[in-house]
Amino acid sequence: MKIKTKNLLTLAELSPKEFSSLIDESIKLKKQLKKGMSKPVLKNKTLTMIFQKPSTRTRVSFETGMFQLGGHAINLSANDMQLSRGESVEDTAKTLSRYTDCIMARVYSHDLIEKLSEYSSVPVINGLSDSFHPCQILADFMTIKEKKKKLKGLKIAWVGDGNNVCNSMIYGAAHCGIEMSIATPKEFQPEKGVVKDAKKSTSIELTADPFVATKNADVIVTDTYSSIHNSDPKRIKKFLPKYQVNPKIMQSAKTDAIFLHCLPAKREQEVTASVIDGNQSVIWDEAENRLHTQKALLAALIRA
Repeated sequence: MKIKTKNLLTLAELSPKEFSSLIDESIKLKKQLKKGMSKPVLKNKTLTMIFQKPSTRTRVSFETGMFQLGGHAINLSANDMQLSRGESVEDTAKTLSRYTDCIMARVYSHDLIEKLSEYSSVPVINGLSDSFHPCQILADFMTIKEKKKKLKGLKIAWVGDGNNVCNSMIYGAAHCGIEMSIATPKEFQPEKGVVKDAKKSTSIELTADPFVATKNADVIVTDTYSSIHNSDPKRIKKFLPKYQVNPKIMQSAKTDAIFLHCLPAKREQEVTASVIDGNQSVIWDEAENRLHTQKALLAALIRA
């Protein structure tokens, strides 16, 4: 398949049809892999991966995905690059564009991703920034479609921090006609501009009450309240115990609701072990699906 955008930075670059097609292509690639089929559609293609932040799922899924598609991936940590010694993002982007067919970067600041894409002549993928995590949401919506057999008409409840993952999930919901209800403390709501854009296409509800958000929900999603750059214990206390996803919260949703978490998780903090390890949790399918959606995205961007 082909998509019109050169880069994937937020998910807003995709049309609803393109988003849906990527999900369907991911499901197709997963089925092919289970049958021992893997077409080398990116033979002799190279992906450069830049990591300012630690990574498990992003690195392994992209690197494995490129291998399965017949290509090659190069891993560069922040200390491996001349960026750490003061080289400009502009010069880095232009140089890497001469060697590689695509750049994926997992960074602290979204501004860096935007600068890379501005000066790169090859596609740039946001592997995570402080504002968005589009690759995670492709895997999430693939998982939802696998489990629910559809996307349009469902309700997603987000409970916790309106963070980068939440911002991208809002764009995903808008692409699919999924209703989304987001329960956060007032000071931790998702980006206003993202919510405003999404409301043009679907219902986005902001609330401080997790039981309002999860009522009749088909999917419940949460994420950690802390990360490398915001691990202040005082911050975490603003979420607990009210925004912890526990059995009582799950009971507010539909009886067949599923639970998602992008991982890594902090059990007994944003979610209880009984939920994340329970029979409504689909986190391992969700984690696996990172591989299949990365492959679909890479093929679409590099072959376009």
